[in-house]
Amino acid sequence: MGEFFSWQRVWENFPRLIVKLPITFEIVIIAFAVGCTLGIIISFIELKRLPVLTQILHVFISFERGTPLLVQMLVMYYGLPLVLQALFGIDSRGWEKLTFVIITYTLNQAAFLSQDFRGAIISIPVGQREAALACGLSPVQASVRIILPQAIQVAVPSVGLELIGLFQDTSLVCMVGVIDIVGRAQSLGNLTSHTFESYLIVAFVFVVISLALTGINSLINRRLGLTGALRRKDGGEK
Repeated sequence: MGEFFSWQRVWENFPRLIVKLPITFEIVIIAFAVGCTLGIIISFIELKRLPVLTQILHVFISFERGTPLLVQMLVMYYGLPLVLQALFGIDSRGWEKLTFVIITYTLNQAAFLSQDFRGAIISIPVGQREAALACGLSPVQASVRIILPQAIQVAVPSVGLELIGLFQDTSLVCMVGVIDIVGRAQSLGNLTSHTFESYLIVAFVFVVISLALTGINSLINRRLGLTGALRRKDGGEK
């Protein structure tokens, strides 16, 4: 048992692994923030049904939602430099690997969140928009001031779940050579020939942070009164 598992190795490896956690947070924060913004924009474009652009977005969303995230990351890592070089003459060989990872996760979040926001916008009664227009607001003002705040509130539960999923999905970034906490665990395992302790630490960190995010999401839902509303709705449907 001593050869297979050692608490001493756990204590020694913990600080070596935790220092790579900021890389994971960087990916999550940027991808989620930009993904939310793009998701809202995409949702409004879809609802407007703009010619050509809507069809392009449908293809994009189908690809993002229909393929594994790992495949998307590999396509972005190996394919984007070729596209940039062929179409724009941009040499991206000097770019950091983390840049391609963040682009991948941002686009993935944009696709998934756009459908969450789209459903939330549709759930807002049409009369709200009509009343805003009748009060003299422009269509853009009605969307930004009246529809969007309500839609965001409705979308909070599903958006929160997307954030938790995004954090857990960052465990894949080591597949393209980004040394995050999982990549560091692999390196330590190769260096010491003891992998169990490092991966146990990684599992612990992911569980703790995921539970914390789940708790924050539940707290926000309660503060917004969404939990009670959802329970009342479920009870009515039964």
